[in-house]
Amino acid sequence: MGDTTVTTTEGREAALPGSVTAAREPGPLRRLRTPRRPRLWFEILLIAVSYWTYSLVRNAVPEQRAEALRNADWIWELEHRLGIAVEQSVNHAVNSVTWLIVGMNYYYATLHFVVTLGVLVWLYRGHPGRYAATRLVLFATTAVALLGYYLYPLAPPRLMSGGDFIDTVMVHQTWGSMASGDLKNMSNQYAAMPSMHIGWSLWCGLTVFTLAKVPWVRVLGLLYPTATLIVIVATANHFWLDAVGGALCLAFGYLVASAWYGRTPYALPRQPRGS
Repeated sequence: MGDTTVTTTEGREAALPGSVTAAREPGPLRRLRTPRRPRLWFEILLIAVSYWTYSLVRNAVPEQRAEALRNADWIWELEHRLGIAVEQSVNHAVNSVTWLIVGMNYYYATLHFVVTLGVLVWLYRGHPGRYAATRLVLFATTAVALLGYYLYPLAPPRLMSGGDFIDTVMVHQTWGSMASGDLKNMSNQYAAMPSMHIGWSLWCGLTVFTLAKVPWVRVLGLLYPTATLIVIVATANHFWLDAVGGALCLAFGYLVASAWYGRTPYALPRQPRGS
């Protein structure tokens, strides 16, 4: 028998050609579109400034209460027509189990940031060649969400007039939402569409599921956005359709990153060229 050549996954990644478009571009633009090893100080500064800007812009959107409540009524009516208006039942059922709803309040307030930052750190350390492209997905997703907050102010279910939803943070006196209790003046309460809890958690889940090698870690990647969906509904912070909006924003983010780099972020080499 002839010799058998074994090609490793990493070898195939390294052999992937650059995009044809990038090869024909002038030097400066080609360099911008070529994955490079990220610099720690720059990434920390970029993420800090980007989140500060996101919070500033999101909270600067005028709180159009009347329009936001009208939109909430319309969404609720539409979900009834579609047969998916079960948020109130979920909200009341979970609220009856104190330890569960309190845990969900803290989940809503913390994991949104902790897990997202954790995945970014994991990418930075383990997949430097894919880091910038995958980070661009997250940034583009968040940017288009800001446009949604401007164009479609939406009250969360817990603020609906006569909706009979339970604001679980207020009832259980937990620190579970920047838009409830003493912190409500620090956050725009009518920026529920799209849900970035879903946009970010799906980004985390897809990234971990696609790139992780340990099976149980990949399963956790899929469970995280699923659990987040249950939490945002149970705490009456979002409608199901807000989650659909978050998923659409994420799809836009992947389109932007794929167009810029010439292929999906996960198809890029794990290690940047020259490493």
